Amino acid sequence: MNILLKYSSALAGLALSAQMAVAGPEIVSGPGADPECFAPWSTDTKYLQWEAREGPYRIAVVNGFVGNTWRIQMIKTAKAYAQDSAIKDKIAEFKVVSTGTDAPAQLGAIEDFINQGFDAIITIAVSPDGFDRVIRLADRNDVVLVPFDNVLDTDKVMQVNEDQLAMGKTWAEFLLKELKAQGKTSGKILEVRGLPGNSVDRDRSTGIHEVFDASGGDWEIVQVVGNWDDGTAQKVTADAIAVHGKFDAIAVQGGTTGVVQAMMDAGHPLVPIAGESENGFRKLVAKHAGEGLKGISIGQSPGLVAISMKAAISALEGHPMPQLISVPLPVADYTELEDGKNYWSDLPDNFFTVNEFPPCGVNISGPAIMAESEADVK
Repeated sequence: MNILLKYSSALAGLALSAQMAVAGPEIVSGPGADPECFAPWSTDTKYLQWEAREGPYRIAVVNGFVGNTWRIQMIKTAKAYAQDSAIKDKIAEFKVVSTGTDAPAQLGAIEDFINQGFDAIITIAVSPDGFDRVIRLADRNDVVLVPFDNVLDTDKVMQVNEDQLAMGKTWAEFLLKELKAQGKTSGKILEVRGLPGNSVDRDRSTGIHEVFDASGGDWEIVQVVGNWDDGTAQKVTADAIAVHGKFDAIAVQGGTTGVVQAMMDAGHPLVPIAGESENGFRKLVAKHAGEGLKGISIGQSPGLVAISMKAAISALEGHPMPQLISVPLPVADYTELEDGKNYWSDLPDNFFTVNEFPPCGVNISGPAIMAESEADVK
């Protein structure tokens, strides 16, 4: 009798283990839902499908670092989009928390939302790895986990991003073109990096260096850490100018308005600059391009959070989804800037200009975003 009970218990354990092993999304054939919006990263991108469930859904956004304007605008955008008529009726409960740069704190917050029975969790990962445990927990509980912006080094979850490596390469190619027009094949480049430890910072920097290394020129690249923040980037740029003297060009991952201000405050000649999509940066380039501030602005939009929320809802409705969703790079250089179109003289300098995604039917207005707060929603 004891042997029979043990045998039955073992079988039950095996059945439970098998059930847990197959939990989570299935790998299916494409194409996926709404391919113009949810474009696969490449032809090799696989498709995931979760079992459809009835809405409305409980959705949480678990942010990490919140100490720069991009993250603040991202949180405001998430709140504004949750009230958008296109998805408002599909959301039963919406929460937002920011956990700082501590990975265990972020993992703990994600686990807490999973255990509370939330249907989907959108997150900007503090680190590109270390999430295996929460991915398994999400799969066991059939929760859709969607990292975006700072994505994970895994293909086990649906992720949303722009091509950060391509962004870094595009920045460097622009700078080389402008330097070549000046007859320069060597010189000193200032690289203002982002928040250390993130995949975005890593991939952008890799792209910058790959292009400069392959150019055949003799380039000295001085790196400083600006944390994607105007104030920090302004300070480290001022320090770099004081120590190293003149730079021939500058590549900035974020905090670009502060970098230009530091250059002007130091009386540094205006040089070609590649940076983010801050409204203040675009204003300055539009005004001073003729004086040498020839710039390119590529937007890693805080609006990616809205695409991620829309993708999570689509997955919860049972649609096949690309494992890695590619959002095109929105690029504008000094020849293309137009007030009221791709920058706004009447909006704050720290407003990120790219928040429209026509293929997705997502267009969050500046006033709607700025009306929200960055506080947690608990």
